[in-house]
Amino acid sequence: MLEVAIAVPTFRRPLGLERLLRAIEKLETAADVTVLVADNDAERHEGLDLCQRIAAGYRWPLDAFVAPERGIASARNALSERMLAKTKAQFTAMLDDDEWPEPHWLDAFLRLQSETGAEALHGAVIPVFETPPRASVAQCDGMASQRGITGPCATIDSSANVLVSRACFEGLAKPCFDPAFGLGGGEDKDFFTRLEAQGKHFAYCDEAVVNAYVPASRATLAWALRRAYSTGNSDMRVFLKYRPSAAAMAREFVKIAGAFAAVPLMSLALAATPPRRARGLWKGFRAAGKVAALMGRRYNEYAVTHGA
Repeated sequence: MLEVAIAVPTFRRPLGLERLLRAIEKLETAADVTVLVADNDAERHEGLDLCQRIAAGYRWPLDAFVAPERGIASARNALSERMLAKTKAQFTAMLDDDEWPEPHWLDAFLRLQSETGAEALHGAVIPVFETPPRASVAQCDGMASQRGITGPCATIDSSANVLVSRACFEGLAKPCFDPAFGLGGGEDKDFFTRLEAQGKHFAYCDEAVVNAYVPASRATLAWALRRAYSTGNSDMRVFLKYRPSAAAMAREFVKIAGAFAAVPLMSLALAATPPRRARGLWKGFRAAGKVAALMGRRYNEYAVTHGA
């Protein structure tokens, strides 16, 4: 029987964490599951307290602990170290504390992994809104559904709903997630960039579906543009980490210049189509985040928690 660890970092979202844990209890799978929860809040530790309250009657072994060093990378490192030291899991599924899976989510992942031999797989993410966003921003990243075509894929950019083999964690120099990206994000992109450099194979599974709660504070154009800036900032920081060639840098400069040049043109040409205009602004803010990273500035997106 396959053993799977489900690894969840959490920070001050006890309601979201409980929703996730209850959904994990309802999984329809023959796999032997262990649930690991790293509470990244040593002061209030609401996630740890919740897990301790429900552990005795929980369907699966539930191992919760405090990861005291603040930052999403530190929490993910604590989870990966715990998985390697305390379990024999062949695979680790990573979920965020504002997500919850559909009942067949895990078996869909495992089935595609068996078919493709991929060492890391990414699944679908469907937003569930507290307050529906305006149509003008509904297709921006962070609010649009993440869907695709099931099968092998070139790379993975995010750890929101992934399944990763034990060998991936064992084969990386530690820490697996770079603490330099602790509050700014990008630790997951860096993780998969390192796996790609090792020749690991990736796949996307559209049948491995999780839902993601989007609070009203994140269903706005202002948040979408901040997210675009943050994404550009962290992506560029990952890019610079590996000392790109002059040719690669030149290509990035061309992309950035093109994004800035397109913003006013798209705003005028698409004035009657707000969703496309918002997308043009999104690209401009993403390019601005890249420029900030080139200047040595970092944007700490995860310094603020949205949702409960």
